[in-house]
Amino acid sequence: MSLPTFTFSTTAHEVADTLADTIHGKNVLITGTSLNGIGFEAARTIAKYANMVIITGYHLERLKLSEEAIKKDIPGTNIHPLVLDLTSLASVRKAVAEVNTFPGPLHVIIHNAAHGGGPFQPTVDGFESQMSTAHIAPFLLTKLLAPKLLAAKSPTYTPRVVMVSSEGHTFGNGVDLEAIAHPKPEKYSSSDGYFQAKSANVLFAIELSKRAQGKIKAYSLHPGNIFTNLMHKPDNKAFLIGLGALTPDGQPDHTKMAFKSMGQGAATTLVAAFDPRIEDQAGSYLCDCVGANDKAAPHSTDPKTAEKLWTVTEEALGEEFTF
Repeated sequence: MSLPTFTFSTTAHEVADTLADTIHGKNVLITGTSLNGIGFEAARTIAKYANMVIITGYHLERLKLSEEAIKKDIPGTNIHPLVLDLTSLASVRKAVAEVNTFPGPLHVIIHNAAHGGGPFQPTVDGFESQMSTAHIAPFLLTKLLAPKLLAAKSPTYTPRVVMVSSEGHTFGNGVDLEAIAHPKPEKYSSSDGYFQAKSANVLFAIELSKRAQGKIKAYSLHPGNIFTNLMHKPDNKAFLIGLGALTPDGQPDHTKMAFKSMGQGAATTLVAAFDPRIEDQAGSYLCDCVGANDKAAPHSTDPKTAEKLWTVTEEALGEEFTF
């Protein structure tokens, strides 16, 4: 049976209902699942059909609110809240230890979490907070959970890793590789920190797919312009007003930019995680529910840069990620 064409307007529920047979029985981990965000919307939609959905966040009480909301909407669904602070490598290791106690393999990891931006903030490990949240900690999380992902591999199924990037990856000059291990506060700006973090997402998906050699398939994506919690933060709001994306009072300016609903914003995440039509497009960048490598910036897709980013991240962590 041929599948329908997904577009800008497609919602996560429409994707999930179409791909229900593929989602059925899967175990999925998704980061950044606070209420009123696209991570929550993706988790809630996936939970309709999946065997287990692990939702993560750094604040247990907020996680509980997300869990309760999903269970209210889908009674009997198997949701596991998991405390995970992506600005702490110790927290990543603790979370992985808990995930490893869950039965069965892990079929999909969705790296959705993003740092809220703002002034330069070093993490407890000495990294810049946006880069830690978007790339360094997800790199470690994927590395440590790789055995659980690989356990899902079969002749008919390949596990996936999804990086929720942004069209913001096209701005700036790309990732400052030297700053991964040694951040440069004097050169930092909230907006450029965001651009670099999102560029790293695209590069990581490319290099992970290459190194996994078919054992794991990774994808990055732009979810669309969605009026999420992050847009309410003062620094982000000011930047977006300057771009013309928001009106002077901080509301979406639909005359300047096409905004998506939360459901539409989560749709491309589900495509990246489950659509069989992109099986042969590992490493690709997606937008509006389809492959969009032509929309990805050269500084975020250069194979040599992707390889160098992998190496400097290993060096920053002090451990290799090999298959």
